[in-house]
Amino acid sequence: MNKKDMPINEEGWKKKLTPEQYAVLRERGTEAPFSGKLLHEKKDGVYTCSACGNPLFSSDAKFDSGTGWPSFDQALPGAVKNLPDTSHGSARTEIVCANCGSHLGHVFDDGPTETGKRYCLNSICLDLEEKGGGKI
Repeated sequence: MNKKDMPINEEGWKKKLTPEQYAVLRERGTEAPFSGKLLHEKKDGVYTCSACGNPLFSSDAKFDSGTGWPSFDQALPGAVKNLPDTSHGSARTEIVCANCGSHLGHVFDDGPTETGKRYCLNSICLDLEEKGGGKI
């Protein structure tokens, strides 16, 4: 979905998304740990924004952080934007889709790979476009 096809206001997003998706993607919520559909997914492909379809992460960047949410060590170039988040009494870095501005999760500097990053995502914010076609 390109920007001209996206809803222009929150009412449009409410019509497009499920109530659960809206709560996380547009209201900056968090799904319960260990509950997401893509937490243990191992198929090859590209993880996309479930709101707009923007490609976000390669399956090659996914790892098991043990935190209960899908984790990646790097985003695709230009796919996400980092925003300061001081909610909940701590300083964190929120990540949002660079295309539609939807909340995806947070990025931390405690990743186990050479990037040192752990992009901690809500499964509900993601779809997986499998290599060779198909969507999960």
